[in-house]
Amino acid sequence: MAQEAHPDDLPLDEALIAMVKAGASDLHLTTGAPPMIRKSGSLKALEGFAILNGEALQRSIYAILTQKQREKFEDELELDFAYAVRGVARFRVNLYQQRDSIGAAFRVIPYEIKALEDLGVPPVVGTFAGLPRGLVLVTGPTGSGKSTTLAAIVDLANRTREDHIMTVEDPIEFLHRHKKSLINQREVGADTHSFAAALKHVLRQDPDIILVGEMRDLETISVALTAAETGHLVFATLHTSDAAQTIDRIIDVFPSHQQSQIRTQLAAALQGVVCQTLCKRADSPERVVATEVLIATPAIRNLIREGKTHQIYSSMQAGAQLGMHTLDQHLAELVKVGKISYETGLEKCQHIEDFNRLTGRFSGGSQGAAGVGGMQALGGAQGLGMQAF
Repeated sequence: MAQEAHPDDLPLDEALIAMVKAGASDLHLTTGAPPMIRKSGSLKALEGFAILNGEALQRSIYAILTQKQREKFEDELELDFAYAVRGVARFRVNLYQQRDSIGAAFRVIPYEIKALEDLGVPPVVGTFAGLPRGLVLVTGPTGSGKSTTLAAIVDLANRTREDHIMTVEDPIEFLHRHKKSLINQREVGADTHSFAAALKHVLRQDPDIILVGEMRDLETISVALTAAETGHLVFATLHTSDAAQTIDRIIDVFPSHQQSQIRTQLAAALQGVVCQTLCKRADSPERVVATEVLIATPAIRNLIREGKTHQIYSSMQAGAQLGMHTLDQHLAELVKVGKISYETGLEKCQHIEDFNRLTGRFSGGSQGAAGVGGMQALGGAQGLGMQAF
Protein backbone atom coordinates (compact mmCIF):
# COMPACT_ATOMS: atom_id res chain seq x y z
CA MET A 1 0.00 0.00 0.00
CA ALA A 2 1.49 3.33 -1.05
CA GLN A 3 2.14 6.02 1.56
CA GLU A 4 2.65 9.73 1.14
CA ALA A 5 6.36 10.50 0.92
CA HIS A 6 7.97 12.57 3.67
CA PRO A 7 11.18 14.60 3.20
CA ASP A 8 12.90 12.74 6.08
CA ASP A 9 12.11 9.28 4.68
CA LEU A 10 14.96 7.07 3.53
CA PRO A 11 15.09 6.71 -0.28
CA LEU A 12 15.19 2.94 0.11
CA ASP A 13 15.70 1.98 -3.53
CA GLU A 14 18.56 4.48 -3.81
CA ALA A 15 20.21 2.95 -0.75
CA LEU A 16 19.83 -0.55 -2.18
CA ILE A 17 21.25 0.51 -5.54
CA ALA A 18 24.20 2.19 -3.78
CA MET A 19 24.74 -0.97 -1.74
CA VAL A 20 24.87 -3.16 -4.85
CA LYS A 21 27.22 -0.73 -6.62
CA ALA A 22 29.51 -0.84 -3.58
CA GLY A 23 29.74 -4.62 -3.89
CA ALA A 24 28.16 -5.23 -0.48
CA SER A 25 26.29 -8.36 0.55
CA ASP A 26 24.00 -6.87 3.21
CA LEU A 27 22.33 -3.59 4.15
CA HIS A 28 21.36 -2.91 7.79
CA LEU A 29 18.82 -0.26 8.74
CA THR A 30 18.25 0.71 12.36
CA THR A 31 17.26 3.79 14.33
CA GLY A 32 20.07 6.10 15.45
CA ALA A 33 22.63 4.94 12.88
CA PRO A 34 23.20 5.57 9.17
CA PRO A 35 22.52 2.73 6.73
CA MET A 36 25.32 0.19 7.20
CA ILE A 37 26.64 -2.23 4.59
CA ARG A 38 28.59 -5.45 4.94
CA LYS A 39 31.41 -5.76 2.44
CA SER A 40 34.02 -8.54 2.50
CA GLY A 41 32.71 -9.52 5.93
CA SER A 42 33.04 -6.08 7.60
CA LEU A 43 30.42 -3.43 8.39
CA LYS A 44 30.77 0.21 7.38
CA ALA A 45 28.47 3.19 6.83
CA LEU A 46 26.90 3.61 3.40
CA GLU A 47 28.28 6.89 2.09
CA GLY A 48 25.87 9.71 1.31
CA PHE A 49 23.09 8.71 3.73
CA ALA A 50 22.16 10.34 7.03
CA ILE A 51 21.46 8.84 10.45
CA LEU A 52 18.01 7.25 10.48
CA ASN A 53 15.20 8.22 12.84
CA GLY A 54 12.54 5.74 13.91
CA GLU A 55 9.43 7.29 12.38
CA ALA A 56 11.06 7.94 9.01
CA LEU A 57 12.52 4.44 8.88
CA GLN A 58 9.15 2.86 9.67
CA ARG A 59 7.45 4.89 6.93
CA SER A 60 10.14 3.88 4.43
CA ILE A 61 9.83 0.18 5.26
CA TYR A 62 6.03 0.16 5.48
CA ALA A 63 5.89 1.71 2.02
CA ILE A 64 7.18 -1.54 0.49
CA LEU A 65 4.93 -3.88 2.52
CA THR A 66 1.52 -5.20 1.58
CA GLN A 67 -1.31 -4.79 4.07
CA LYS A 68 -1.07 -8.50 4.88
CA GLN A 69 2.67 -8.19 5.55
CA ARG A 70 2.13 -5.19 7.82
CA GLU A 71 -0.47 -7.05 9.83
CA LYS A 72 1.77 -10.10 10.18
CA PHE A 73 4.71 -7.98 11.31
CA GLU A 74 2.63 -6.07 13.85
CA ASP A 75 1.30 -9.37 15.19
CA GLU A 76 4.57 -11.35 15.28
CA LEU A 77 7.17 -8.52 15.41
CA GLU A 78 9.21 -10.50 12.85
CA LEU A 79 8.83 -10.75 9.08
CA ASP A 80 10.74 -12.43 6.26
CA PHE A 81 9.98 -11.35 2.71
CA ALA A 82 11.59 -10.67 -0.65
CA TYR A 83 11.92 -7.30 -2.35
CA ALA A 84 13.21 -6.36 -5.80
CA VAL A 85 14.65 -3.26 -7.44
CA ARG A 86 13.93 -3.79 -11.11
CA GLY A 87 17.05 -4.27 -13.19
CA VAL A 88 19.32 -4.25 -10.12
CA ALA A 89 18.76 -7.21 -7.79
CA ARG A 90 16.38 -9.04 -5.51
CA PHE A 91 16.77 -8.88 -1.74
CA ARG A 92 15.91 -11.22 1.10
CA VAL A 93 14.60 -9.02 3.90
CA ASN A 94 14.25 -9.69 7.61
CA LEU A 95 12.21 -7.11 9.48
CA TYR A 96 12.31 -7.01 13.27
CA GLN A 97 11.46 -4.88 16.30
CA GLN A 98 14.25 -3.53 18.52
CA ARG A 99 13.87 -1.11 21.45
CA ASP A 100 10.36 -0.19 20.29
CA SER A 101 11.53 0.75 16.81
CA ILE A 102 11.95 -1.04 13.52
CA GLY A 103 15.08 -2.70 12.19
CA ALA A 104 15.75 -4.39 8.86
CA ALA A 105 18.43 -6.49 7.19
CA PHE A 106 18.57 -6.75 3.38
CA ARG A 107 20.62 -9.55 1.75
CA VAL A 108 21.44 -9.24 -1.97
CA ILE A 109 20.14 -12.04 -4.17
CA PRO A 110 21.52 -11.60 -7.70
CA TYR A 111 19.16 -12.20 -10.60
CA GLU A 112 21.81 -14.38 -12.21
CA ILE A 113 22.34 -17.86 -10.79
CA LYS A 114 26.05 -18.62 -10.94
CA ALA A 115 27.34 -22.00 -12.08
CA LEU A 116 28.89 -24.22 -9.41
CA GLU A 117 32.33 -23.92 -10.98
CA ASP A 118 32.13 -20.13 -10.62
CA LEU A 119 31.37 -20.41 -6.90
CA GLY A 120 34.57 -22.29 -6.09
CA VAL A 121 32.87 -25.37 -4.67
CA PRO A 122 34.41 -28.75 -5.58
CA PRO A 123 33.09 -30.44 -8.74
CA VAL A 124 31.85 -33.41 -6.69
CA VAL A 125 29.02 -31.15 -5.45
CA GLY A 126 27.64 -31.04 -8.99
CA THR A 127 27.16 -34.81 -8.99
CA PHE A 128 24.39 -34.40 -6.41
CA ALA A 129 22.23 -32.74 -9.09
CA GLY A 130 22.21 -35.99 -11.05
CA LEU A 131 21.15 -38.33 -8.24
CA PRO A 132 17.91 -40.27 -8.77
CA ARG A 133 16.78 -40.06 -5.14
CA GLY A 134 17.86 -39.36 -1.58
CA LEU A 135 18.60 -36.45 0.76
CA VAL A 136 21.34 -33.87 0.16
CA LEU A 137 22.03 -31.21 2.80
CA VAL A 138 23.83 -27.89 2.29
CA THR A 139 24.80 -26.41 5.64
CA GLY A 140 26.79 -23.60 7.21
CA PRO A 141 26.45 -20.50 9.36
CA THR A 142 24.32 -17.52 8.36
CA GLY A 143 25.87 -15.66 5.42
CA SER A 144 27.99 -18.59 4.25
CA GLY A 145 26.40 -18.83 0.80
CA LYS A 146 24.19 -21.88 1.37
CA SER A 147 21.33 -20.49 -0.69
CA THR A 148 23.68 -19.58 -3.54
CA THR A 149 25.18 -23.06 -3.67
CA LEU A 150 21.78 -24.72 -3.46
CA ALA A 151 20.42 -22.50 -6.24
CA ALA A 152 23.36 -23.51 -8.44
CA ILE A 153 22.72 -27.22 -7.79
CA VAL A 154 19.01 -26.84 -8.59
CA ASP A 155 19.82 -24.84 -11.73
CA LEU A 156 22.17 -27.60 -12.88
CA ALA A 157 19.37 -30.14 -12.43
CA ASN A 158 16.98 -27.76 -14.20
CA ARG A 159 19.34 -27.52 -17.19
CA THR A 160 20.15 -31.22 -17.47
CA ARG A 161 17.09 -33.20 -16.36
CA GLU A 162 13.55 -33.61 -17.66
CA ASP A 163 11.89 -33.53 -14.26
CA HIS A 164 9.41 -31.67 -12.06
CA ILE A 165 11.17 -29.55 -9.43
CA MET A 166 9.20 -28.16 -6.46
CA THR A 167 10.73 -25.66 -4.02
CA VAL A 168 9.39 -24.47 -0.66
CA GLU A 169 11.19 -21.33 0.55
CA ASP A 170 10.85 -18.56 3.14
CA PRO A 171 11.06 -16.31 1.24
CA ILE A 172 11.74 -17.25 -2.38
CA GLU A 173 15.27 -16.08 -3.05
CA PHE A 174 16.63 -16.99 -6.50
CA LEU A 175 14.07 -17.02 -9.30
CA HIS A 176 14.32 -20.12 -11.50
CA ARG A 177 12.97 -20.31 -15.05
CA HIS A 178 11.65 -23.46 -16.70
CA LYS A 179 14.49 -25.04 -18.66
CA LYS A 180 14.63 -28.78 -19.40
CA SER A 181 12.68 -29.26 -16.18
CA LEU A 182 9.39 -27.81 -15.00
CA ILE A 183 10.01 -25.82 -11.82
CA ASN A 184 7.46 -24.45 -9.34
CA GLN A 185 8.46 -22.27 -6.38
CA ARG A 186 6.25 -21.81 -3.31
CA GLU A 187 6.81 -19.14 -0.67
CA VAL A 188 5.87 -19.69 2.96
CA GLY A 189 3.32 -17.07 3.97
CA ALA A 190 2.32 -16.22 0.40
CA ASP A 191 1.74 -19.60 -1.27
CA THR A 192 1.59 -21.93 1.74
CA HIS A 193 1.23 -21.55 5.49
CA SER A 194 4.39 -23.41 6.51
CA PHE A 195 7.16 -25.73 5.35
CA ALA A 196 5.39 -28.65 7.01
CA ALA A 197 2.04 -27.81 5.38
CA ALA A 198 3.61 -27.57 1.93
CA LEU A 199 5.52 -30.82 2.33
CA LYS A 200 2.40 -32.68 3.43
CA HIS A 201 0.93 -32.06 -0.01
CA VAL A 202 4.04 -31.97 -2.20
CA LEU A 203 4.09 -35.73 -2.78
CA ARG A 204 0.68 -35.39 -4.48
CA GLN A 205 2.13 -32.85 -6.92
CA ASP A 206 4.20 -35.44 -8.81
CA PRO A 207 7.64 -34.00 -7.96
CA ASP A 208 10.96 -35.57 -8.88
CA ILE A 209 13.12 -33.05 -7.01
CA ILE A 210 12.08 -31.17 -3.85
CA LEU A 211 13.94 -28.23 -2.33
CA VAL A 212 13.17 -27.41 1.31
CA GLY A 213 14.51 -23.95 2.15
CA GLU A 214 15.21 -24.96 5.74
CA MET A 215 14.48 -28.04 7.84
CA ARG A 216 13.33 -26.20 10.95
CA ASP A 217 11.25 -28.68 12.93
CA LEU A 218 10.45 -32.33 13.56
CA GLU A 219 7.49 -32.42 11.19
CA THR A 220 9.41 -30.88 8.27
CA ILE A 221 12.39 -33.18 8.80
CA SER A 222 10.14 -36.24 9.05
CA VAL A 223 8.33 -35.51 5.79
CA ALA A 224 11.60 -34.67 4.01
CA LEU A 225 13.07 -38.02 5.08
CA THR A 226 9.96 -39.86 3.91
CA ALA A 227 10.10 -38.09 0.54
CA ALA A 228 13.77 -39.02 0.13
CA GLU A 229 13.03 -42.63 1.07
CA THR A 230 10.17 -42.94 -1.41
CA GLY A 231 12.12 -42.15 -4.57
CA HIS A 232 12.45 -38.36 -4.57
CA LEU A 233 15.62 -36.26 -4.59
CA VAL A 234 15.39 -33.81 -1.68
CA PHE A 235 17.68 -30.82 -1.08
CA ALA A 236 17.57 -28.86 2.18
CA THR A 237 19.62 -26.53 4.37
CA LEU A 238 20.56 -26.50 8.05
CA HIS A 239 22.54 -24.05 10.18
CA THR A 240 25.26 -26.52 11.16
CA SER A 241 29.01 -26.18 10.73
CA ASP A 242 30.19 -29.74 10.02
CA ALA A 243 28.88 -33.03 8.69
CA ALA A 244 28.82 -34.97 11.96
CA GLN A 245 27.01 -32.12 13.73
CA THR A 246 24.48 -32.08 10.89
CA ILE A 247 23.67 -35.76 11.41
CA ASP A 248 23.37 -35.28 15.18
CA ARG A 249 21.17 -32.20 14.79
CA ILE A 250 18.62 -34.08 12.70
CA ILE A 251 18.50 -37.05 15.07
CA ASP A 252 18.36 -34.90 18.21
CA VAL A 253 15.20 -33.14 16.99
CA PHE A 254 13.29 -36.35 17.63
CA PRO A 255 12.33 -37.77 21.05
CA SER A 256 14.68 -40.43 22.38
CA HIS A 257 12.31 -43.33 21.71
CA GLN A 258 12.26 -42.45 17.98
CA GLN A 259 15.96 -41.79 17.47
CA SER A 260 16.94 -45.36 16.61
CA GLN A 261 14.33 -45.43 13.85
CA ILE A 262 15.43 -42.00 12.57
CA ARG A 263 19.07 -43.11 12.45
CA THR A 264 18.00 -46.04 10.29
CA GLN A 265 15.91 -43.78 8.03
CA LEU A 266 18.65 -41.18 7.70
CA ALA A 267 21.31 -43.80 7.00
CA ALA A 268 19.19 -45.11 4.13
CA ALA A 269 18.11 -41.75 2.71
CA LEU A 270 21.20 -39.54 3.03
CA GLN A 271 23.32 -39.07 -0.09
CA GLY A 272 25.64 -36.28 0.96
CA VAL A 273 26.34 -33.21 3.07
CA VAL A 274 28.08 -30.02 1.94
CA CYS A 275 29.16 -27.72 4.78
CA GLN A 276 30.61 -24.35 3.84
CA THR A 277 31.97 -21.12 5.24
CA LEU A 278 33.35 -17.93 3.68
CA CYS A 279 36.92 -16.79 4.38
CA LYS A 280 38.74 -13.53 3.76
CA ARG A 281 41.14 -13.91 0.86
CA ALA A 282 44.81 -13.12 1.34
CA ASP A 283 45.25 -11.89 -2.23
CA SER A 284 42.17 -9.63 -2.66
CA PRO A 285 39.38 -7.96 -0.66
CA GLU A 286 36.94 -10.67 -1.76
CA ARG A 287 36.04 -13.87 0.08
CA VAL A 288 36.56 -17.50 -0.87
CA VAL A 289 34.45 -20.51 0.07
CA ALA A 290 35.87 -23.36 2.15
CA THR A 291 33.91 -26.59 2.19
CA GLU A 292 33.51 -29.94 3.86
CA VAL A 293 31.95 -32.74 1.79
CA LEU A 294 30.50 -35.98 3.12
CA ILE A 295 29.49 -38.75 0.71
CA ALA A 296 27.14 -41.39 2.13
CA THR A 297 29.26 -44.46 1.45
CA PRO A 298 28.28 -47.84 2.95
CA ALA A 299 30.78 -47.22 5.77
CA ILE A 300 29.29 -43.78 6.53
CA ARG A 301 25.76 -45.24 6.49
CA ASN A 302 26.82 -47.87 9.02
CA LEU A 303 28.27 -45.21 11.33
CA ILE A 304 25.00 -43.25 11.19
CA ARG A 305 22.90 -46.36 11.77
CA GLU A 306 25.02 -47.44 14.75
CA GLY A 307 25.09 -43.97 16.32
CA LYS A 308 28.86 -43.60 15.85
CA THR A 309 28.80 -40.11 14.33
CA HIS A 310 31.97 -39.22 16.27
CA GLN A 311 33.85 -41.50 13.85
CA ILE A 312 32.59 -39.72 10.72
CA TYR A 313 35.42 -37.16 10.79
CA SER A 314 38.10 -39.88 10.58
CA SER A 315 36.29 -41.56 7.69
CA MET A 316 36.13 -38.26 5.83
CA GLN A 317 39.84 -37.60 6.39
CA ALA A 318 40.66 -40.84 4.59
CA GLY A 319 37.92 -40.55 1.96
CA ALA A 320 39.43 -38.18 -0.62
CA GLN A 321 39.43 -40.83 -3.34
CA LEU A 322 35.66 -41.14 -2.81
CA GLY A 323 35.11 -37.37 -3.10
CA MET A 324 35.15 -36.50 0.60
CA HIS A 325 37.21 -33.96 2.51
CA THR A 326 37.07 -32.21 5.86
CA LEU A 327 36.90 -28.45 6.33
CA ASP A 328 40.37 -28.52 7.90
CA GLN A 329 41.80 -30.23 4.81
CA HIS A 330 40.29 -27.65 2.49
CA LEU A 331 41.38 -24.72 4.67
CA ALA A 332 44.91 -26.12 4.70
CA GLU A 333 44.87 -26.41 0.91
CA LEU A 334 43.70 -22.78 0.61
CA VAL A 335 46.58 -21.71 2.87
CA LYS A 336 49.01 -23.81 0.85
CA VAL A 337 48.07 -22.12 -2.46
CA GLY A 338 48.02 -18.63 -0.93
CA LYS A 339 44.27 -18.03 -1.18
CA ILE A 340 43.87 -17.40 2.56
CA SER A 341 46.29 -16.60 5.36
CA TYR A 342 47.29 -19.13 7.99
CA GLU A 343 45.60 -16.91 10.60
CA THR A 344 42.29 -16.97 8.70
CA GLY A 345 42.47 -20.74 8.39
CA LEU A 346 43.22 -21.06 12.10
CA GLU A 347 40.18 -18.91 12.90
CA LYS A 348 37.88 -21.09 10.76
CA CYS A 349 39.28 -24.58 11.42
CA GLN A 350 37.51 -27.19 13.54
CA HIS A 351 40.53 -29.11 14.88
CA ILE A 352 43.58 -26.93 15.48
CA GLU A 353 46.02 -29.84 15.79
CA ASP A 354 44.89 -31.37 12.49
CA PHE A 355 44.96 -27.99 10.75
CA ASN A 356 48.50 -27.29 11.99
CA ARG A 357 49.61 -30.73 10.88
CA LEU A 358 48.12 -30.22 7.43
CA THR A 359 49.77 -26.82 7.00
CA GLY A 360 53.17 -28.08 8.15
CA ARG A 361 53.04 -26.21 11.47
CA PHE A 362 53.11 -29.45 13.44
CA SER A 363 56.41 -29.66 15.28
CA GLY A 364 56.45 -33.16 16.67
CA GLY A 365 56.78 -36.60 15.10
CA SER A 366 55.31 -38.15 11.98
CA GLN A 367 52.30 -36.50 10.39
CA GLY A 368 50.45 -39.69 9.52
CA ALA A 369 47.62 -40.41 7.10
CA ALA A 370 45.43 -37.60 8.35
CA GLY A 371 48.27 -35.16 7.85
CA VAL A 372 50.42 -34.95 4.74
CA GLY A 373 49.06 -38.18 3.29
CA GLY A 374 45.47 -36.97 3.60
CA MET A 375 46.48 -33.61 2.16
CA GLN A 376 48.12 -35.20 -0.88
CA ALA A 377 45.01 -37.26 -1.48
CA LEU A 378 42.86 -34.15 -1.26
CA GLY A 379 45.04 -32.22 -3.69
CA GLY A 380 45.22 -35.08 -6.15
CA ALA A 381 41.67 -36.38 -6.08
CA GLN A 382 40.15 -35.87 -9.49
CA GLY A 383 36.66 -35.82 -7.99
CA LEU A 384 37.50 -32.77 -5.88
CA GLY A 385 39.21 -30.82 -8.64
CA MET A 386 41.13 -28.54 -6.32
CA GLN A 387 42.05 -26.33 -9.27
CA ALA A 388 38.53 -24.90 -8.97
CA PHE A 389 39.35 -23.13 -5.71
